[in-house]
Amino acid sequence: MASSHSSQAKFHSGSRGTDALYNKEQNPTPLCFLAPRSLPDVCPKEPTGEGLALCSGPSVVAEHELWTVYSSKVNLPAALNDPRLAKRESDFFTKSWGLDFTETDVMPAFYLPNINRDHFVTYLQEMAQVTLQNLLKQFSPPFIGLELNDWKSRTELEQVPKIFFKPDFALEDPATFNTVLPWSHFNSTGGRKTRDWASSKLLQEKLSHYLDVVEVNIAQQISLRSEAFFHAMSSQHELQDQLRETQWAVSVLRRGTTAIDRVMCQGPLQALCTTLTRNNCVKLHNKLKLMATVHQTQPTVQLLLSTSEFVGALELISTTKEVLQQELQGITSFRHLGSQLCELEKLIDKMMEEDFSIYVRSDFSSSLKDEPHVLEKERLESLVFGLLRQKKLDFLCIYSDEMIVAAKALVTQCVAESVVNIEEIDTEVTNKLADQMRLMTFAQWFELLKKILENFLLFLQKIKATLNVIRNVVLKVLYSNQKNLVLDKYVAGLSVQETSVDPVLQGEAELAYLTHEGLFISDALSEAQQQDQSSALGCKILQGCVDTPGYTTTEMSVNKDQNLMYGVNVVPTELELNGVISNIQELLHTASDVSHDRFLGDGHWGKSKSVLFVGLWHVVDAFVRDTEELCGRRSVSLRGVLQSQANRFVHRFHEERKNKLSLLLDNERWKQAEVPTEFQDLVNSIVDGQITLPERKTIDNRKPTEYLLVNGERYAVVGTVLLLIRIFLEYCQCVNDVPSIATDMLTRLSDLLKHFNSRSCQLVLGAGALQVLGLKTITTKNLALASRCLQLVVYYIPVIRAHFESKLHPKQCSVLRHLDHIKKDYNDHIAEISAKLIAIMDSVFEKALSKYEMKAPMPSSCLRNVCKQMAKMHEAINELLPEQQTQMLFLRINTTFKMHMKSQLARLGVINDGGPQHGLVVVDMAFYTDNIHALKNLELLDLNMAEIWEQKR
Repeated sequence: MASSHSSQAKFHSGSRGTDALYNKEQNPTPLCFLAPRSLPDVCPKEPTGEGLALCSGPSVVAEHELWTVYSSKVNLPAALNDPRLAKRESDFFTKSWGLDFTETDVMPAFYLPNINRDHFVTYLQEMAQVTLQNLLKQFSPPFIGLELNDWKSRTELEQVPKIFFKPDFALEDPATFNTVLPWSHFNSTGGRKTRDWASSKLLQEKLSHYLDVVEVNIAQQISLRSEAFFHAMSSQHELQDQLRETQWAVSVLRRGTTAIDRVMCQGPLQALCTTLTRNNCVKLHNKLKLMATVHQTQPTVQLLLSTSEFVGALELISTTKEVLQQELQGITSFRHLGSQLCELEKLIDKMMEEDFSIYVRSDFSSSLKDEPHVLEKERLESLVFGLLRQKKLDFLCIYSDEMIVAAKALVTQCVAESVVNIEEIDTEVTNKLADQMRLMTFAQWFELLKKILENFLLFLQKIKATLNVIRNVVLKVLYSNQKNLVLDKYVAGLSVQETSVDPVLQGEAELAYLTHEGLFISDALSEAQQQDQSSALGCKILQGCVDTPGYTTTEMSVNKDQNLMYGVNVVPTELELNGVISNIQELLHTASDVSHDRFLGDGHWGKSKSVLFVGLWHVVDAFVRDTEELCGRRSVSLRGVLQSQANRFVHRFHEERKNKLSLLLDNERWKQAEVPTEFQDLVNSIVDGQITLPERKTIDNRKPTEYLLVNGERYAVVGTVLLLIRIFLEYCQCVNDVPSIATDMLTRLSDLLKHFNSRSCQLVLGAGALQVLGLKTITTKNLALASRCLQLVVYYIPVIRAHFESKLHPKQCSVLRHLDHIKKDYNDHIAEISAKLIAIMDSVFEKALSKYEMKAPMPSSCLRNVCKQMAKMHEAINELLPEQQTQMLFLRINTTFKMHMKSQLARLGVINDGGPQHGLVVVDMAFYTDNIHALKNLELLDLNMAEIWEQKR
């Protein structure tokens, strides 16, 4: 403290006016003291001063003192240079204040001059002169004297042993004591007492000398700092005076504060305490009202359950449980109410499931035609809302089980009603409905089937209408759930905005700083208001549940159920609700499958005749399409059974036709048959590739024709081919009626055509008819007739192909290649028959011309025989084969004749040299040519008989 006053600055003026500097004065004298200043009250709660009675409450002065930077406990450099951190934080500012808070270059101030070294040149020159003067003064005579005195005193102090200056100097230590008092001087022999006394005296004088040296040096040091000691003593007196003044000021301030507390604070504080007491009384009153309302929960729930208002009862229980957990927690009188409400809630769950099951049974047991589709729609919606609210999402399983039972009962009822009306069935003999159904004719079974399908269609319509109501309820719940989520986000945003309090309101809140029982008054008031609001809300909800008359009627709206449902409780999640919607759609599909499965095991499917199967297929297919349109999913089970039965029908249909065709072929004598008008009309019905079977006429007086006219061309046919045409037209008609069997039917038709081709080849070309029918021989007429029949089938193969191509899916058209292969096989068969006819004539030519000789009379007998055989051939095939084919056949026969004739002439050595033999041959060839040209349709045939002669080389 003395050193601080000794550094008073004084202005000295040198020899020059420009050398004025501030120098520290060596021996300053106190000039003045600062005025007394009040010190802060560091212990405001302890009584000080003259025993004045001060307020024991918090100090207004100390706590309301203006905060300054000097009140800070840790300054910024200390925070930035924390030695405890291993690595200094480089993001000290940016991690709290953002990335934008970065070090930037400070722009220079425009109102400050730009300082450089030139501004300090004059100052440096003056400081150099002052330093030189101080050095001169230091080595002047007075200072030299002082230095000599100091050197002398240091020399004297060096004579004193160093042990006396050690900080741990203590004579109690033996080593120190022996060093200071060496006993060796007192133990020498001879003149012991005289020597000991002299040594003691000498040691005493030495120690006295050491003491004098130290005291002189201490006195010298004290004399050098006498001014500082005197100044310190005077400062202590001044400090005592300032403390007395401060104590007096504090006493005055405390008396004023006590008066202010008595006049201005105690009254408002009492008002605040009274307000808090009043709020506590209001809270108590609200609690009592809430308890009274909660006490009425169980009777109200019973009242709601008596009217089947499950949603209202569940909402009342949920609200009461929440009030018990939040508002009435810890109240002993209600300690068992929570468990009672849980048991009541479980009871309501069972009641809802049972009521839903009763509703479903009553809905299915109602009439399908008289009653509306949805029975008691409001009741169903209320039940679904309640089940969803309790997360009983398996209620659709109850509906599914009841639906299966109702479907079985529907079939049983229809069968029982139909059996009663059939006189041929004795119900007393046959008790089981399944056995009674087996006694039905196909027509009776078909009528029963149509009735069941009609009722099942109405049954599915009822199920779909009911499920639509359930789906609408779930969608409303899902929409309400999403809307509540959006509303919660909006409310959360508003609450975030409300947290940023207005500064004025915040200042008003800080005025109520006094505490009451450890809480701020402002906090206590806000908490009381919030509790009052929540209590009032709970009372309002419960009172509404008790007093609202809508809970006692069955006309409660869906919106009210929905609002009650999502008041407090945890609702099904969006994923769960979407799962319920998917289950509803699956339940509708299950209903469709159940209706289809009722027909899978019926035995009358296989008993239906071919002519009746189409009608049965159309009825069932229409039912399948209606159910698919109603349920929105393709049926697999019934369509599979329908397709399976269609395949069985195709197999049976094909086997019947194939067996019939085989029987006809085995009994066919291969003679031209008359064509009844029925078959001509059948052929005429095929127009532009459209194949439809005409209705059979019961009475037809028209005479049969000799030939079958097909597109203006005559065909001589056998009876088997006529029936074959009708058979493959029946195949095509089946495809028209049942398009799904087109592929299978085409395969079977291909097999039928192959069978006809192969079997006819065996019977005619292979001469199988000789053994089967006992024919004597296979004539050329039989061969020509078989060829013409094959040509008729070949004509219709492209028509059949085009018809099936229009019915097949593009991916299935690959099966049409079978018809192309069959057509090729038929053409090969026709070519083989033609080759067979030529082979017959070839054997005739070979036999006849092997005996040919050029002898009179002419024409020769061989040529007459040949012409006779060719005339018979022409007579046999001319009316059966078309003109062009006949001409082509005779041209090939003529070629064979020329080949044999040429070979015979070469063997006989006859050449076209104009000789007698040549002339005879020419006569025979002219006879041959005239006979051929005399045949019908062969007048213009170019025989080119010159080829019988060898070409001259």
